[in-house]
Formats: sequence, structure tokens, C-alpha cells
Amino acid sequence: MPRVVPMKPDEWNEAARDALAAFPKSYSFVMNGWNAGDREVRGVNVLGTLAHYPALAKAFCTFNAHVAGASTLTVRDREIVILRLSWLRRSEYEYGQHLILGRRAGLDDDELRRLEQGPDAAGWSPEDADLVRAVDELHALSRITRETWARLAQRYDQSQMLDLLFLVGCYDALALAINSLETPAEGDAATLLDDATRERMAKSRAAV
Repeated sequence: MPRVVPMKPDEWNEAARDALAAFPKSYSFVMNGWNAGDREVRGVNVLGTLAHYPALAKAFCTFNAHVAGASTLTVRDREIVILRLSWLRRSEYEYGQHLILGRRAGLDDDELRRLEQGPDAAGWSPEDADLVRAVDELHALSRITRETWARLAQRYDQSQMLDLLFLVGCYDALALAINSLETPAEGDAATLLDDATRERMAKSRAAV
């Protein structure tokens, strides 16, 4: 049982709906699925958990909407960051959700396997390796090292560098909350990780 039982959309009051709509894409996806009869639409349990606390929900959803939708980073880069971070945080919920989104962003099976292994896995471009390395450094060291920053800054402008930092921070906070609250995955997302993948995740370490 989750430590905070998610409220279903038909239980959300006006304050909750207003707060969750601060992340329009997520809110619309969940509501469209729910209204179409999908009681296990992806994301409903996270939104349903936040629905208990509209003030927090509105603040977090506003932040999440920026880093996940209005960010200056490409969708592919964002998904690389989120997948690596959720892997290191051992957040099965977050990782499963973003396996789906990562594939939609163009990540193939080889890249997804490399994301489990980290920045030193054979096959990364130097640019992608540095992006993964930045996540590992933030996770392990609470900062991007000077060397990695210098290389990333040749590729990204100032806004992109800020978006990268706050993307990691946003999904790190979300992973910590989901893990602690034991929020259950929904529908097909609940079956994406097999026992072997969970075992690899349990042994994961940042490569720094």
C-alpha cells in the first residue's frame, strides 16, 4: 500500500484540479485517459498523490512543466537525463514511465542499455557521454565538475546549462518522493521492469 493513497480524478476538488493543471500536458494526458475509461492511465497516481496538497502541487507542477516541456534542452537530452537519474535513484516508477517517453524521443535499445551502465559505456558519442556524466556527478558529488562543465558549455548556452541543473533537481526530488511514498506504477508501466532489471538497478552506482 502507498503511504499516501492517491486520490482518483473524480475525487479531486477545484483547488486540486487548478493546481495540477499547472502542468497542462501531464494533466490533460491523465484526464483524457481517465475520461476515456482508463483507470490505470500513466501518471494518475503521482497527480492523485499531489492532489492531497494543492499548494504544493501547484508549485511543483509549475516547476515540472518548465523542465519537462518548456526547457531549452531537446526532448532526447531531457529523457537521457531523467532516465539516468531515475536509474541511479532506483526509482522504478520514474524509470518505467520514462522508458516509454525515452523511446518516443528516439532512444533505442542500445542507448537504453548504455544508460544503465553510465557515461563510460562503449558506444556513446562524446556529447552524450558528458550529458550522462553530468547526471552522475550531480548525483554523487552534488555538483558538475569543472572539466565536465567546460565541455558541456561548448555545446549548451547558459539557459541550457541552467535547464540541465534544474531538470536533475526536479526529477531527483520527484524520485525521492515517489520512492518514499511507495507510489505504485500504473497499467503497462508496472510490468516494464523484470526481476533482472530490478537487480541491476539495485546495484547501480554513479560513475565518478
